[in-house]
Amino acid sequence: MTDETKKNGPDATAAENTAEAVASALEEAAERHAAEAAAAAQAAPNEPDPIEVLKNENNDLRDRFLRLAAEMDNLRRRTERDVKDAKSYAIAGFARDMLAVSDNLRRALDAVPAENREGADATLQALLEGVEMTERSMLSALERHGVKKIEAENQKFDPNFHQAMFEIPNPNVPNNTVVQVVQAGFTIGERVLRPAMVGVAKGGPKADAAPAQEAAGEQQN
Repeated sequence: MTDETKKNGPDATAAENTAEAVASALEEAAERHAAEAAAAAQAAPNEPDPIEVLKNENNDLRDRFLRLAAEMDNLRRRTERDVKDAKSYAIAGFARDMLAVSDNLRRALDAVPAENREGADATLQALLEGVEMTERSMLSALERHGVKKIEAENQKFDPNFHQAMFEIPNPNVPNNTVVQVVQAGFTIGERVLRPAMVGVAKGGPKADAAPAQEAAGEQQN
């Protein structure tokens, strides 16, 4: 107890004790708050760097944009190809039906023997000429729309363009050579509209045998 306390009496002593108690309580509260703040700081995750966050977002947006641009480019190419195919092959079904009509016109012409044509009267001759003109006009119209005849005779048999109907023994013709066309084939654009029905040679030398033999003879000479 201080001299001032002795002088002022019991009230002064009580006030001093109260002040010391309040100061101690405040000090303890401050220490407790500091400890809690330190514990919270340790428990809380580290805050990400805002610049790094923006960089990551920018990279993500850039990747999305590049993927979207690639998808749009693929879509454009696919659309252009579809439009081109539609223009080239839209009439494929119609052209195939018209070829069937052309086949019937050719059969009608072939049904008249050559000797009957020579001695035909004016009416029959005019009829035959009209049928031939119709056939040529139809094939010409189809060709203007991309339908072309497959030149198969005397060509090497190609299963992509020819359909073999029978074999013809002929040792004088290279094997697998088309020697007869039963029904003409046609293409439309880069596709086969109808394969040529053909007869192929059997029994002759291989198609590449003659050039090989000539090359061997030249080397010997």
